[in-house]
Amino acid sequence: MHLLEPVGLGRLENDVYLNLLDLKRATADELAQSIGCSPAELRPALRGLLDHGLVQQLGFIPALYALVAPDEALPALISRRRGDLARMQVHIEELADRLRARPAREGKPVVELLEGEDAVLAAVSRLQLEAREEIIAVDAPPYIGGQSNPNDLELRRLADGVAYRFIYAREALASPEHMAALRRCTKAGEQARFLPDVTLKFFVVDRTTALLPVSYTEPDPSVRLLVHESALIDVLLCCFESLWARATPFGATEAQCGPSARDRELLSLMASGMKDRTLARALGVTERTVGRRLTELMAELGVETRFQAGVQAARRGWL
Repeated sequence: MHLLEPVGLGRLENDVYLNLLDLKRATADELAQSIGCSPAELRPALRGLLDHGLVQQLGFIPALYALVAPDEALPALISRRRGDLARMQVHIEELADRLRARPAREGKPVVELLEGEDAVLAAVSRLQLEAREEIIAVDAPPYIGGQSNPNDLELRRLADGVAYRFIYAREALASPEHMAALRRCTKAGEQARFLPDVTLKFFVVDRTTALLPVSYTEPDPSVRLLVHESALIDVLLCCFESLWARATPFGATEAQCGPSARDRELLSLMASGMKDRTLARALGVTERTVGRRLTELMAELGVETRFQAGVQAARRGWL
């Protein structure tokens, strides 16, 4: 069965998808071994599945790949290519039955409870695929898998014209890999800001639908509330705009004069409240290098404290 041919994916992508249906989660090496190909041959197929929102990457080292529930991911693609993809609906229902039982519901309640990591990952992918105007989010713990995960659909949706505004907590940018992923997204058009100690994690699509933890005091990454258009959405939007106004913008585009893009990034992170050790880890350099460069920048700005450096950098338009 070559299920994914109507959406432009080949036989290898199809084999990866069906193998992951049984494995639930696996590394690239594990998938390659299961299919009988080399990791190098597998990676283009895996990238195609990620770009189509059919698979979700969890973490960076080692990267773990999880299947997005078929009855969540595939209908969004079908609606965009109704003619060729209509016949896939039967297969989607069969795969959904194999993966998990999903009871039918009548109507759409204001708030739905999503339980299980698969259901949460599927909702995140589906909401992004359905977005038409803007996605806003506060990226903060807790995370599925224990660490911030790359958002593989964002670059595709940015190219489609969907705006992204994200506020990041300290933990979301804890490694060079996280920073590299953020740079790719901001280069593609994402608006990003830092608010190191923010804890109010949530995700809002087109100002009508939101995903947030059931509790902020004892949050569980595998349980979420899916909130539909209501006064609750209005409250989240007000909360986001308040946090956005307090947050520090991520590195401005390098101008013809002033600091380098790397220095702007360093100053932005410093102004957000990060300590030298966290700065070094995020930038992929040593703590000594961070301290030395900040000292040099303070001398260029003619200030004696880091607080004054942040003020002067903002006044000069460096942030």
